[in-house]
Amino acid sequence: FPPGGPSDVLARIVGKKMSELLDVPVVIENKPGAGGNIAGEYTAHAKPDGYTLLMGNNSILATNESLYKKLNYKPETDFAPITLIGTQANILVVNPKVPAHSLKELIALCKAQPGKINFASSGYGAAAHLAGELFKTDAKVDIVHVPYKGAAPALQDVIAGSDQMMFATAASVIGHIKAGQVRALAVTTLKRTAILPDLPTMDEAGLKGFEASTWHGLVAPADTPSDVLAKLHDTAVKALHDPEVRTSLGRLGVDIVGDTQAEFAAYIKSEIPKWTAIVKASGATMSR
Repeated sequence: FPPGGPSDVLARIVGKKMSELLDVPVVIENKPGAGGNIAGEYTAHAKPDGYTLLMGNNSILATNESLYKKLNYKPETDFAPITLIGTQANILVVNPKVPAHSLKELIALCKAQPGKINFASSGYGAAAHLAGELFKTDAKVDIVHVPYKGAAPALQDVIAGSDQMMFATAASVIGHIKAGQVRALAVTTLKRTAILPDLPTMDEAGLKGFEASTWHGLVAPADTPSDVLAKLHDTAVKALHDPEVRTSLGRLGVDIVGDTQAEFAAYIKSEIPKWTAIVKASGATMSR
């Protein structure tokens, strides 16, 4: 994904501390496009020596397998999970000029103007896209998906007014909310987020059972030696326990995890059928 989005921001925070702990440079290389598939393919086919890692997320490691007709990698077999970095709530935001100050008002507006309201996303298959598709289904509204190559450019067009709404991760949007550039209406987790405790959940605001969070985790190419994976895991988890890192991630609304390699592998395996069901329900599909 491009600079400025949640994957980029988290990678830079964690990568900086891992660089200090390993005493080697950790370079963040942005490879945007195809819902994260370009980065996924690049990492899956990289030399398995521990020097090429991926900050993976829902899209690359769970949803794209059912969304795209063809992938040049397999999420469950072409990567060696290192650790789940953390999870984030998605926040439903609208341009300040949109005449809706609550979820119910937004739904009413969408129903009054079918096909006229655009929702931006960080790309096909991203959590932001599928949250919007889930919203369309649950609220029974006709809104238009406008995909971008990352959260940052998508948010810029919501701020500019080209698109009216977006489901954005806390990491990418919290600063814009505080600056008054977008208006937050609801959070997509079933529990309120500590970073915006007064913001209601989608469930509380009227869409019962609505839940669509974003997660990020570190993986390496399959066949990376076990001792290398163990060192990378221990370094990443140690980085996540660093007070400065925890503070930085906490400010972005990240619930830090730092689990074991086996636990992260099991988590990825459980997420694929969950998001496959959402993709099928939305009817969304991509050829590439």
